[in-house]
Amino acid sequence: MPDKPIALVTGGTGFIGRPLCRALLDAGYRVSVLSRHPESARDMPAGDLKLIASLDQLAPDIAVQVIVNLAGEPLAAGRWSSERKKLFFSSRVGTTEILFDYFSRVETPPEVLVNGSAIGYYGAQGSNILDEKGDFAPGFSHDLCSAWEAAADRFQALGTRVSKVRTGMVLGPDGGALAAMLPPFRFGLGGPIGSGKQWVSWIHRDDLVAMILHCLNRKDMSGPVNGTAPGVVTNREFAKTLGKVLRRPAFLPAPAFMLKLIFGEMAEELLLSGQKVYPRKALQTHFTFQYPDLESALRQVLNR
Repeated sequence: MPDKPIALVTGGTGFIGRPLCRALLDAGYRVSVLSRHPESARDMPAGDLKLIASLDQLAPDIAVQVIVNLAGEPLAAGRWSSERKKLFFSSRVGTTEILFDYFSRVETPPEVLVNGSAIGYYGAQGSNILDEKGDFAPGFSHDLCSAWEAAADRFQALGTRVSKVRTGMVLGPDGGALAAMLPPFRFGLGGPIGSGKQWVSWIHRDDLVAMILHCLNRKDMSGPVNGTAPGVVTNREFAKTLGKVLRRPAFLPAPAFMLKLIFGEMAEELLLSGQKVYPRKALQTHFTFQYPDLESALRQVLNR
């Protein structure tokens, strides 16, 4: 019986990484998770999984077939100071460059790299429908995502297929943006952000994990891939649907001026503007969304 293929995951202890590691184990991979603090990573899935603090802990005579690179300091945790911006770059671009430097020196480079990115790549573009060939508007989010994707593209020189998943708002039961939104909505104090007209491109976490596996398995999944569901909604529609699922009113808006005052540039780019993203490549390659519309996704996440 041949050895199981090896998958290296960065960001594997996070909100997306944990269920991804479970899915990789179920798919027959041996999983190595690169974490800065492996000793603190509790409740990781049982099975053929190893936590490592350095790439030097990888056995030099064993080839890594696939990499899933999700490492990155969270963007929405507060104001974007100059120091935090440097951390955003180093945790994404710097980590990817470290991976490239290591794998450019091994005898057998990985077959495929699925690299994280975000729909912030496109910048604020109003109601323009954005597939993977969509243009971009300038801004910090675009600069960050563009640099991250460029670092990942260096792997092509090694013969590695590179897929860059531009993720939208990820909905799951135990973290992510939804966890921060729920308390006011549960008390009937939720509502749209600013005008509520900005687009929210979202995806259920289970679908995102499945899409990452889809990118690993299909050789035609290279370049940018929009990691969003087809059922994009406005922020006002998102608030209304969340209120409906929770059976709570959802009409109290969060004023734009207050958000700008508190969060500055982060509010401008992540909260008050949005992207209307269409997952053309996933649909063209026959990927099936388990949760294509927002209400079904929220009902599953919130057990309603």
